[in-house]
Amino acid sequence: MELDGRVAVVTGGTRGVGAGIARAFLAAGAEVVVCARRPPESPVISDDGRAARYLPVDLRDPAAVEHFFAGVERRHGRLDVLVNNAGGAPYRLLRDGGPGRHARVLELNLVAPLTASLAAHGLLRAARGCVVMVGSVSASRPSPGTAAYGAAKAGLESLARSMAVEWAPEVRVNTIVPGMVRTELSHLHYGDEQGIAAVGRTVPLGRLAEPDEIGEAAVFLASGRAAYVSGASLLVHGGGERPAFLGAATVNGAAPAGAPTGTTDDKEG
Repeated sequence: MELDGRVAVVTGGTRGVGAGIARAFLAAGAEVVVCARRPPESPVISDDGRAARYLPVDLRDPAAVEHFFAGVERRHGRLDVLVNNAGGAPYRLLRDGGPGRHARVLELNLVAPLTASLAAHGLLRAARGCVVMVGSVSASRPSPGTAAYGAAKAGLESLARSMAVEWAPEVRVNTIVPGMVRTELSHLHYGDEQGIAAVGRTVPLGRLAEPDEIGEAAVFLASGRAAYVSGASLLVHGGGERPAFLGAATVNGAAPAGAPTGTTDDKEG
């Protein structure tokens, strides 16, 4: 398989998009370590029965992160791939949250991936490995209610591009840019099944992504097939969003049935 003998760490890999990425790496033959502050409700297992190893860590604590990667080295002897997936934010309008709350969103979604990447750099360099950042379409369009999250994801893409230059040629660095993904928490963002389906219809491909589909993109970026890909941002968003003005325009007849008239907000789990 593509990643036989490789060791991958997936932060926030215990549920949602992170678990999908971990399963995809397991299916590709990699040994996978997932980390989060709390253990998963059930082990992260691929279809062929291979399981990811869970280790606890608070990614906002630099000393704990250093200790975590030292443990990975002791147990596995190497590290080939770091997937910086951990992140997210509650819905909160700017006026409803003080600077401290918004700063915590930036800390989790931007500072923590930098902390993890720095701690893993020596191992990745020795293995001539790679970093995969998990960004968001919120980085490039308005994100009302999650403005700090969108700003952090924009910074993450910029960070990845600079890291790709500074750490070349030993370490490749790329970003996956997901759109809306269906996870176990989708109902918190989009409502019931009817709401989720309605949101999916605003995407050109007609549905939300599945976590494992984001995982397949991550496997590609970590594999030899992407050996000359670094500093890139890979859009995995089903075609993006249909422009709102197309649904409102009256020229050339009425808008198509079911055409969206606005934008939606993506969440990663």
